[in-house]
Amino acid sequence: MNAEVFDRYGHYYDLLYRDKDYEAEVEYVARALRSAAPKTTTLLEFGSGTGRHGRLFASRGFQVVGVERSESMVAAAGAAPSLAGAGSFNCTQGDIATVKLDRAFDAVIALFHVVSYQTGDEEIARTFANASDHLNPGGLFLFDVWHAPAVLQQGPSIRTKRVADANTRLTRIANPELRPESHTVTVRYTINVESIRDHRTETFQEEHQMRYFFPNEIESLADENQFKIERCEEFMTGQPASEKTWGVCYLLRKLD
Repeated sequence: MNAEVFDRYGHYYDLLYRDKDYEAEVEYVARALRSAAPKTTTLLEFGSGTGRHGRLFASRGFQVVGVERSESMVAAAGAAPSLAGAGSFNCTQGDIATVKLDRAFDAVIALFHVVSYQTGDEEIARTFANASDHLNPGGLFLFDVWHAPAVLQQGPSIRTKRVADANTRLTRIANPELRPESHTVTVRYTINVESIRDHRTETFQEEHQMRYFFPNEIESLADENQFKIERCEEFMTGQPASEKTWGVCYLLRKLD
């Protein structure tokens, strides 16, 4: 996935996901991190987007550094106002598989299927290695991915989403294609944007590649990068992963 795709998408990202419960997601992740390591304070967020998660973590006292490859999303994150709280959030443009920050963190997080956007085996391996390289001994790596048993059992389907705010009316049609040979789904988006003020319209298309993971793949990646898997559960609910669980959260600990 190249950065240009995310740059165009980034202009409408917050509108598309305005109904996403960021508060509840941050509470779930913060609770998981502090349950596993109560002194967790510093976070490296892979794929920090427009900073919605990062600013909420900062409001809960975390010191957060975000890495995001989309220039438009980094700009949006920098322009957004900070929330009250004892922590901090700042964001830099970069590739999560290769960025080097010359410091270590208590935890690395990658939310909203950021790891599933790493589709090639080499890219995935570099992402896990880079997470390990940026962690203190005993540090945590928390991420959510598409769960292969559910993807294959349920199958992806065409979906239409309509959202609007005071300025823009947007319709997005997602047409997915399952590619079992590469453990990926190609999602072709058609996005129609209408200006409410003057009714001008724009239509553009994007193609997103998403990787789904079998549990044994995560186990192998963990072993290769000196991680121990501590939790594997349905994202947000904490229920056991199953063929009905599309999004699964993993919590890994870096071995001393």
